[in-house]
Amino acid sequence: MPDPRRPHDLLGPSAPLVLPLYQASVYTLPDLDAMDRVSDGQEPGFFYARDAHPNAAYLAAQLAALEGAEWGQVCASGMGAIVAMVLSLLRQGDRIVASNRLYGRTMQLFTQELPRFGVQTMLIEPSDLDGVRKALETPARILYVETISNPLLRVPDLGGLAELAHERDCRLLVDNTFATPMLCRPLELGADLVMESLTKMIGGHSDLTLGFVGGKGDLAAKLAQTASIWGVPSSPFDCWLATRGLVTLPLRMKAASANAAALAEWLQAQPQVARVLYPGLPSHVDHEVAKRILPQGYGNMLAFEVRGGREAVNRFMHKAPGIPFSPSLGHATTTCSHPATTSHRYVSAEEKQRQGIGDGLIRLSVGIEDLAGIQAEMVKGLQ
Repeated sequence: MPDPRRPHDLLGPSAPLVLPLYQASVYTLPDLDAMDRVSDGQEPGFFYARDAHPNAAYLAAQLAALEGAEWGQVCASGMGAIVAMVLSLLRQGDRIVASNRLYGRTMQLFTQELPRFGVQTMLIEPSDLDGVRKALETPARILYVETISNPLLRVPDLGGLAELAHERDCRLLVDNTFATPMLCRPLELGADLVMESLTKMIGGHSDLTLGFVGGKGDLAAKLAQTASIWGVPSSPFDCWLATRGLVTLPLRMKAASANAAALAEWLQAQPQVARVLYPGLPSHVDHEVAKRILPQGYGNMLAFEVRGGREAVNRFMHKAPGIPFSPSLGHATTTCSHPATTSHRYVSAEEKQRQGIGDGLIRLSVGIEDLAGIQAEMVKGLQ
């Protein structure tokens, strides 16, 4: 009879093809010596799920391999991953230099929350390398950018930014969510840490909330400790779902990116559309940089501005229900969002105007469905 205290003994010589879901919050160990060995990292094992669990460890290892990282840490959300990074690296009096085109909540973290702890952030235009160089003349611990910015799809020169950061003993942190490791591997371009919101394209089905941090060097233990202390652990079930999503990520990104490229070209010809923003278009301000940074494709995200502002956006949403208004991204089918009232809702009117985020701007997360079907639904919304 198998030992009832060791349920895996029931498997005998067989093994599951996919990693099972480990719902346990706590694990047993035979004695204090085993506890010491596991706690000190001398042998693999787990004891409390807030610190680590098998589903997170397996997912982190897979993602680290995709990113070209030496280690990885899975957190409760993309924002949780960012918090784990900055809290691991910063102390009172430190300074961040960050892109002025970040996701709204990231901007709030840097400009509203961290100042309460004595950390200041200077915002820069990441495409202006001379401006970045000048900003780094004053010591900074972190230079923070996005591979493809949200929502205007700007693409900075990651290699150039890495050189500038390292000249000043600063770490380059990159949010790679829009690109995923299928299109860009920031660590190979010189970044020190890479972050992904797994909630988006990597999960791929709008049914999980997770984040990931990967890197090289000796930060792994510190990041894991920070994630545990500040309570941003990952759910085993969400990790299990994300592991499943990884299997189809290459196929989904290839199909969705091809759809987005074709859709961007098509939208340029629509009279109701004032402008189209997509790094793959020659008209995009960063197209030449994007060709170097994103050699595998330009991604599944695009933005376009409709004539008529908010009223025209509402009309589009009512007439094109097959492209649902969903204030996130990365689903397997096409969805739309309105940056001015979602991702950048809490950004000042002046800052929205500076960036070009108007009431008529729609962000599309393009899916893998048939392109003709997407276009047919878009026609309804643009009438």
